Amino acid sequence: MPRLYCPTRLSSGQALALPPGPARHVQVLRLQPGEEVLLFNGEGGQWRAVIERMGRSDVDVRVTQYEEVEREVGVAVHLAIGIPANERMDWLVEKATELGAASIQPLVTARAILRVAGERAQKKQEHWQAIAAAACEQSGRNRLPVVQEPAGYAEWLTRALPPVRFVLSLDAQAPRLDNALLADGKECLVLSGPEGGLDAREEQAAVDAGFARVSLGPRVLRAETAPIAALALLTLS
Repeated sequence: MPRLYCPTRLSSGQALALPPGPARHVQVLRLQPGEEVLLFNGEGGQWRAVIERMGRSDVDVRVTQYEEVEREVGVAVHLAIGIPANERMDWLVEKATELGAASIQPLVTARAILRVAGERAQKKQEHWQAIAAAACEQSGRNRLPVVQEPAGYAEWLTRALPPVRFVLSLDAQAPRLDNALLADGKECLVLSGPEGGLDAREEQAAVDAGFARVSLGPRVLRAETAPIAALALLTLS
């Protein structure tokens, strides 16, 4: 049954004109009146709905039944990522959503290839949020991770952050992430650099801000691979 992200308040018995995105999806699938779809608004749970009318570009449905389906992982892992090149960031957002990331914070760091600000940053945020929504539709997640607007690294470090914080490091003395798992609590933040990693001053600034250095092993992983590997270790173990 097709799953559609519908960012609006939903309730059983509700008559609803689907927003443009989901309506377009229904049109592309060539669904017909009487067929069912699953709707979710990103806040948990899902709703069955029956298509009642197909217009040229609009679709009307009636919400029939709420299903309390929860597919979130046991630990809330927030990712903060030095922005890699465009296509790699798109891939990273998609895979992080599938693996259960609670939120994603793109960062403009010293070695970041992509540097965005102002209106361009907002458009990038909207683009990545749409990728996350599509990944939720595909993977069965009913809670949409928030993709934050890109932020400058130094300014971001001054914000209120989760108490358990890891920074991925190439330091040979850093403990392996799988040996530095959460002793207590169900929330953590993982910071990962762009191509070339965080520079020495940025990594030290993270340590000074309460981040613990951790390693993913002796190999050097690509900028889009490292945070996904860390996420998998924390959410699939």
